[in-house]
Amino acid sequence: MTIKDHFKTTFTLAFPVVLSQLGQVLVGVADSMMVGRTGAVPLAAASLGNSIFFVILMFGMGISMGITPLVSVAEGKGKFKRIGHLFQHGLWINIVTALLLTVVVVGLSQGLHFLNQPEEVVTLTIPYLFIITASLLPFMIFQSFKQLAEGVAQTKQAMYVTIFCNLVNVFLNWVLIYGNLGAPELGLNGAGLATLISRIMMPIAMGLYVMRSKRYSVFNLKLGIGKLRFLLLNRILKIGVPTGFQYIFEVSAFSTAAIMMGWIGVNALAAHQIAINLASVSYMMVSGLSTAGMIRVSNQVGRGSFKTMREAGMVVFGMTLIFMSITGLIFILMRSYLPTLYIDNEEVVSLSASLLIIAGLFQLSDGVQVAGLGVLRGLEDVRFPTLITLVAYWVIGLPLGYFLAFELGFAEKGIWYGLLIGLSVTAVVLFYRFHKLSHRMIAANKPVVIA
Repeated sequence: MTIKDHFKTTFTLAFPVVLSQLGQVLVGVADSMMVGRTGAVPLAAASLGNSIFFVILMFGMGISMGITPLVSVAEGKGKFKRIGHLFQHGLWINIVTALLLTVVVVGLSQGLHFLNQPEEVVTLTIPYLFIITASLLPFMIFQSFKQLAEGVAQTKQAMYVTIFCNLVNVFLNWVLIYGNLGAPELGLNGAGLATLISRIMMPIAMGLYVMRSKRYSVFNLKLGIGKLRFLLLNRILKIGVPTGFQYIFEVSAFSTAAIMMGWIGVNALAAHQIAINLASVSYMMVSGLSTAGMIRVSNQVGRGSFKTMREAGMVVFGMTLIFMSITGLIFILMRSYLPTLYIDNEEVVSLSASLLIIAGLFQLSDGVQVAGLGVLRGLEDVRFPTLITLVAYWVIGLPLGYFLAFELGFAEKGIWYGLLIGLSVTAVVLFYRFHKLSHRMIAANKPVVIA
């Protein structure tokens, strides 16, 4: 294949995934924009609640991703019966994961009063957090169907479901936050209820499509427990658990940054929420490219086409750099306008604008590290990347951010400078890792044992 062919194939596969992944984060964006109109305190509460919940949500999403590369390899080898078994095992892993994560969030909520956050913010955060946590179970069931579909290169269906349910979420926000159409004015809790209802709709729509589609009948999909095999459960978890921790180490770093912002003040926390909300849009979009890279890489490994596998991975890095260069420029050039979409508080807008300059700078690093995690996942290489994310964010990024913010007086910008450095370290290491492993596979003409 030529580079142009790779670009076209990857784009066709990635575009629906990009929109689908974007849809996951736009729920939080819509909530923040609409809640922000009610004041800085509700917006800060949304920031604190979403910071905690997003860590848990992304861990669950990472667990579910253990299904996709295995399905893609199985399809490359023509082992259709195995795909049905992978789905069944993955579904029950995701259901149990959702229940365990719900218990974790309930436990974490009890510690919010000890995080030195403004008390009025914590009071609003707890009930909102409980409501959106109830959406974990339907979300993880949706992910089971979504990851199966993406594993067989069907990416449009999840996109359609996500877009429709997001529109429902925005409409319900308008009704429940502000008390329109005769509904009670619930404020932040209304945003939580809108999110819950829209996420309940997602697995219903996606499940009906998959179970009734002729495309999936050859896989003999089953929803019951049946005979679960430990070896297959273990194979999915060996990819899913490290992937979940990759997300935790990165997302929890930004959530910890939100907690440190709370030490500075309500306005700094609200500004962080706006900037991270915008940065999460580009992050989730490039995450779609990363997923496409994982699918293409793992499918070519299944076919034994290692040169094509390397080319596909490198094209994903190139597409990521192009896309994130554009988003970085948008953040920098529109830094004073974008925050006004959330709030009209001049101090919050000014603080947000200063953070968006840093966000613009770390777009390239963020994009490359996300792409690296995806293509390496396609090689079933997850342990080393997980270790790198731990070191880059928690040994380098956050401690350095704390030092710059509170010891050297850079305040909110110091925290984000630390995150920028952590992202950059991760990006360089993961790119080199894929370069090295893909060369070894081409030379050996077979998959290499991943350390």
